Amino acid sequence: MPRDTGDSQLTEDLPVGGQAVIEGVMIRAEDKVVTAVRTPEQQIVVREDIHVPWGRRLRLLRVPVLRGAVAFFEMMIIGLRTLNFSADMAMQGEEAERPVRPEEDGWKNKLALGLTLAVSLGLGIGLFFFLPLFAAQLAGASRNAVEFNLIAGLVRMVLFLSYLWGISHWSEIRRVFEYHGAEHKSIFNHEAGADLTVEKAREFGRLHPRCGTSFLLIVVLVSIFVFAFVDSAFVVVFGHLQSLLERFATHLSLLPFVSGLSFELLKLSGRKRNHPVTRILIAPGLWLQRITTREPTDDQLEVALVALRHALGKASPVEYTLWDAEGEWRSHSRGPAAATGIVAGSAE
Repeated sequence: MPRDTGDSQLTEDLPVGGQAVIEGVMIRAEDKVVTAVRTPEQQIVVREDIHVPWGRRLRLLRVPVLRGAVAFFEMMIIGLRTLNFSADMAMQGEEAERPVRPEEDGWKNKLALGLTLAVSLGLGIGLFFFLPLFAAQLAGASRNAVEFNLIAGLVRMVLFLSYLWGISHWSEIRRVFEYHGAEHKSIFNHEAGADLTVEKAREFGRLHPRCGTSFLLIVVLVSIFVFAFVDSAFVVVFGHLQSLLERFATHLSLLPFVSGLSFELLKLSGRKRNHPVTRILIAPGLWLQRITTREPTDDQLEVALVALRHALGKASPVEYTLWDAEGEWRSHSRGPAAATGIVAGSAE
């Protein structure tokens, strides 16, 4: 019987992350972003992108807190790009035998990605940022910074939980949440140093301490304390209470700092996951993942492990097809012999 958490087996925090996509999983390791998707014809298609993290390109971006804000924005872009790829694979169906070459619609994809990112940010800021401030203002709490931000934080939390609960009832989203569970199990499998097999991965839990769901919960909680302090300081410095628009502008400008600080706390919880105190502190985030993850099938675990093995440069016992940089298909063989060929992706 699979467990919800993997805390009965000690695991090591390793620099491997991921994301569930439509009928697949994205794994990010070192300089690779690997997405594995199962097509309607039950074929596993893998896309590998070389991506050097922004923090490794510029030393300034490695500063604590700043690196978290940068990593959050970077992952949003990578996440949307991989989601678009998985959606393309899901829609192509039998036409996937002749995929569209990137040069044919590259600028369209970039434009669509930019518009999607802008719309997503706009909706997110309006629903989860401005609306809670407006609700707290209506409640008449504008004179007390702590009370105001507690109310705003509560409203934000209710909206967040309601959103997750609502989308979890869509059959398509439930499939994504199952792949989310597969992603966590495969990463736990790797962090435990066990063989990367479906049988082993099945034994691990689906609730991971370094999950984006936990990150969002940390953001909500951290924002209450940061915004309450800043609102109090605003009155001391400028001598008057903030208007709703002033609060909105002030809080919005601090969002990178809040996300960066939350990122550092998430990373710390991942490194100290086996400490008894840490387990207590991360419990709410793990509880929340009971909504955003579902127990995966063996087929879904197989897809996640294909992505993970390819990202780590390991041969896969499962046959899959590589989508290369030119948009061509390359078949992969089964078995250990694939380690000497293109299946391995890179030398171990």
